[in-house]
Amino acid sequence: MENEVVKTDVVKAVPKKTFWTNGRKEGLYGWLFILPEVIGMLLLYIFPLVFSLILSFSKWNLVGGLSEIHFAGFGNFIKLFHDEKVILALKNNFIFTLFTVPIGMFLAIVLAVIIHTKVYLSSYFKIAFFIPYISSIIAIGAVWSALYHPSLGPINQFLRSVGIDNPPMWLASPKTSLLSIIIISIWAGIGYQIIIYLSSLSSIPDELYEAASIDGASQIQQFFKITLPMLGPTNVFLFITLLIGSFKVFDLIAFLTQGGPNDSSTVIVFRIYEEGFQKFNMGYASAISWLLFIIVGIITLISWKLQKRYVHY
Repeated sequence: MENEVVKTDVVKAVPKKTFWTNGRKEGLYGWLFILPEVIGMLLLYIFPLVFSLILSFSKWNLVGGLSEIHFAGFGNFIKLFHDEKVILALKNNFIFTLFTVPIGMFLAIVLAVIIHTKVYLSSYFKIAFFIPYISSIIAIGAVWSALYHPSLGPINQFLRSVGIDNPPMWLASPKTSLLSIIIISIWAGIGYQIIIYLSSLSSIPDELYEAASIDGASQIQQFFKITLPMLGPTNVFLFITLLIGSFKVFDLIAFLTQGGPNDSSTVIVFRIYEEGFQKFNMGYASAISWLLFIIVGIITLISWKLQKRYVHY
């Protein structure tokens, strides 16, 4: 009898296993907290991504509604490689990237080093360079449109005053329209890059420069031997973000040139806009957008590989 009582007490002392343990309850509370974010990502990112992939294999006139979606196979992608406007837009985009990214980074790092070491009232220059970046891009475009005016613009008036009788037509000429957009983009974005570089420069120990000065290194040698290597991660970060941003340029071109004249300033995103929201060919526009996605993805992967190979944190 005593043994049976002991066994009964032991059984009663062992707690019953339940599904809702403390760990699972905490996990549930965590998922409930992030559920709105997950739903937002599904609705705003995942669903549009999947839907655009489906549309890229379809023909769909946006005006006709969802009932007008028809499967087209690889027809849209085959058409891409025979579309002269798409090829020209890609060419212009690569030219735009080739100039804006390296030139912008070079100017930004030089100005950041000068502001960091040589300039009085450096806070003023930080704000002055950063204001265009936080300003409305449409307002910037309007100002530069006035500056670029062929006859009344200050730029051409200055060029005439120094003896250039036939200054460029800037936005109105196929030869200079893309160059004009490149200049504006570099000017508008350089403030952001300067701020990023200044924050990185402030984290470089002064002892490195002091030791280099004692060893007789000039300022140029210190720049190439200390500053640039220490800014390696920052360079990679800016390079990748500016690279992706350069392939998404749209607002300046839509406001100033509409891709013209003669498609001389059209880029890939503006080509997507033309097909999707002017001609309402959403299937073909989706195919172009996926081409852009693949190009940016490949370039980003290559950049990350180079970062891991040459940059040591």
